[in-house]
Amino acid sequence: MTMRLSPSGFREYDARWRFPEDIDLSGMRSVGLALGTQLMRRRIGPQIILGHDFRSYSPSVKDALAEGLQMAGAHVRDIGLSLSPMAYFAQAHLDIPAVAMVTASHNPNGWTGVKMGFDHPCTHGPEDMEELREIATTGDWTVQGGGRIDRVDGIKEAYLADLTNGPGLSRPLKIVCATGNGTAGAFAPDLLRRLGAEVVERHCQLDHSFPNYNPNPEALEMLHDMAQAVRASGADFALGFDGDGDRCGVVDAQGNEVFADKMGLILARDMARAHPGSHFLADVKSTGLFATDPVLAEHGACVEYWKTGHSHMKRRLRDTGALAGFEKSGHYFIGPPIGRGYDCGLRVAVEICRLMDRHPLKSLSDLVDELEPCWTSATLSPACPDDQKYAVVARMRDRLEQMQQAGEKIAGRRIAGMLTVNGARVKLEDGSWGLIRASSNTPNLVVVCESMQSAEDLRHIFDGFNALLQQEPSVGAYDQTL
Repeated sequence: MTMRLSPSGFREYDARWRFPEDIDLSGMRSVGLALGTQLMRRRIGPQIILGHDFRSYSPSVKDALAEGLQMAGAHVRDIGLSLSPMAYFAQAHLDIPAVAMVTASHNPNGWTGVKMGFDHPCTHGPEDMEELREIATTGDWTVQGGGRIDRVDGIKEAYLADLTNGPGLSRPLKIVCATGNGTAGAFAPDLLRRLGAEVVERHCQLDHSFPNYNPNPEALEMLHDMAQAVRASGADFALGFDGDGDRCGVVDAQGNEVFADKMGLILARDMARAHPGSHFLADVKSTGLFATDPVLAEHGACVEYWKTGHSHMKRRLRDTGALAGFEKSGHYFIGPPIGRGYDCGLRVAVEICRLMDRHPLKSLSDLVDELEPCWTSATLSPACPDDQKYAVVARMRDRLEQMQQAGEKIAGRRIAGMLTVNGARVKLEDGSWGLIRASSNTPNLVVVCESMQSAEDLRHIFDGFNALLQQEPSVGAYDQTL
């Protein structure tokens, strides 16, 4: 029988496949053998943390991965059903550098994958993933003895205790907890109750068929359901978690979604007051308000816009000593002395609860209203083939640089600056901006625009950038409208 293992499943900073179409159990065993070989060749092993999410096939996928790891001589420490950040926590708790988490995150059923890393709190980056792909697809692995698999109990309790270490709530916040029937349902309601919150559970019963919607707090379907639950229950706000618990979505008491970059800025303001002079990260899709916020400036904070992607953000946070990092997609990275430096939806839930507890006379919408006004598009994803998308972005970057030098305008404004650390983020002279970058995981581009003037002006800015993009014949239809 032929093994199935599609090379395209090895992405920029983790691995994702359709199961069993693109990878079968034999293929996953080969991935484990390759990962174990990589671990041993770097002389980091032999121990590695292994967990899995709640999908019907995840235990068998995990067992196949573990078998391959063992064949390579690794000592697998199996923590069982877990969230990705719980597996990252286990690295620190057990003092084991390596981790592999079997999860398809927020992808629909029919997908599986692995998030892995050898350098806590960081996970594999592009070079690590390329090396892993090469070992797995060419069979350049090393089989050796000495491997074993042990079950480790008690990690859930230690993880929740670590998250709730510190002050509980001084007032009974009422919180909708939405998990889309995904893995976070086994952890998040318990966590919030331990803090002292009154919890309104929304689809928290584990059900790997995801009967209501896919657990993805960036998707409007889940956000709208959270909003309905908030209004029906009279809750203070809603928190929603994705399939492996490393992302958190927020909806206020009026049912308005608070996107993660704006929520991140609210948290950064609060952190800057307690930790003056802090360094923060925001991914290139995030609001331009980080760069102009008067509260951050008042407390000496600096903000650096960085590459989108959990692996990139974790590494940059660790390397710069930043206090926190924020991605528009809902990944929050909170470093010492508050957090542990990796993306954890439950950690940010704790910090949001404590933030609101410190502001008893204000609602979450009040804190949002204190931010400067701006109008931001959704994350738009026009189709573009994987083998062409990076070249398209490179040509767009060159074209925009030429426009800047020539003094040409977009939506009636000159280009005031450009950030090229991850695609091309173009700042216009009034502070509005537009971003064009290649998606790390899908055959798409990523387009985000923000206006500092009005919703109508946002449309003009998008039209200006889109007119440039449409000159590229390989750029196709958008996944949604502005």
